[in-house]
Amino acid sequence: MEIKLEGLNKDYGGVAAVRDLDLHVREGEFVALLGPSGCGKTTTLLMLAGILRPTGGTIRFGDRIVNQVPPQARNIGMVFQSYALYPHMTAYGNITYPLRLRRVPAPEMRRRAEQVAERLEIGALLDRKPGELSGGQQQRVALARALIREPDLLLFDEPLSNLDARLRLTTRAEIKRLQRELRITSVYVTHDQVEALTMADRIAVLREGRLEAYDTPAALYAHPPTRFVASFIGHPPMNLLPASLMQQDGELRLHVADIDLALPEAIRGRLNGHGRTAKQVLVGIRPEDILPAGDGQLAGEVDLIEPLGREDLLSVRVGSTLLNVLAPSAPDLAPGKNVRLRIDPIRIHLFDPETDHALLAA
Repeated sequence: MEIKLEGLNKDYGGVAAVRDLDLHVREGEFVALLGPSGCGKTTTLLMLAGILRPTGGTIRFGDRIVNQVPPQARNIGMVFQSYALYPHMTAYGNITYPLRLRRVPAPEMRRRAEQVAERLEIGALLDRKPGELSGGQQQRVALARALIREPDLLLFDEPLSNLDARLRLTTRAEIKRLQRELRITSVYVTHDQVEALTMADRIAVLREGRLEAYDTPAALYAHPPTRFVASFIGHPPMNLLPASLMQQDGELRLHVADIDLALPEAIRGRLNGHGRTAKQVLVGIRPEDILPAGDGQLAGEVDLIEPLGREDLLSVRVGSTLLNVLAPSAPDLAPGKNVRLRIDPIRIHLFDPETDHALLAA
């Protein structure tokens, strides 16, 4: 089912939680609503579910406007952060509860419950109560309950937040695989950018109730349209430094962290005229695009090392600037040691410090 949000607003006593939100979710697409706490992502999800009614704007399911349609008439499945399982019911009772409300015959209910339980590999757990299940098993029961009603739209409200790191990894892969197989249109709320990047077909980045960006994970990572998106997507976060952009001796040069970098012609071509005169900018450099190298442009001192296995996250002090550097693990590096860093100029990002918008065309 195709979803369209058109000029959607939600106010609470004069406080705007969602502002003029336009969003198009294609049929069968998996879209993540990503942003910090208070950005409006859960409010948007609850309006999709019919639990909250919008203050203004339109919600369309296909060609139908559903602003006034109650939740039970929207044919949605919803998976909550808390799982919301009835503790006195068995897994089977929790899974089949939506069908009992619809008065589905018992044989059909049993068939569908066993079918969805087999798909989620919880067939042997149907007689257990939630208190006898692990967190991951409870999460699968909640997902089975959402799927058994054969919904047109699946809504997820941070469903993996209560799982440990290893279980989150396997469960997000299972959810994505299941969504691809069933081709159910899905909207997934999360503040975890790793979940959004690994699971979503497209990511809607929300900030203070407004849509900041909407694109594929690869596009948002490679070409963030604003400083906020650049700093929010990517781990470790992007280094953002004040810099000057200028023409000198026929070259486009960037003065940053007490050094001058000559920028390649490819950067000049993407600047859309912004580099014709001296201009203050913010330069963004992802930690993985800075590497220790003997011929590096920057001289610094290692301040801190965080071992990550195959890689180390280095905090390197360059003058008064502290840079995050993601580099292959090197036993000869230690805090206090001098190091030279090489920046690949073709991989830098430039932002206008006044508007926060990217200066480089994708």
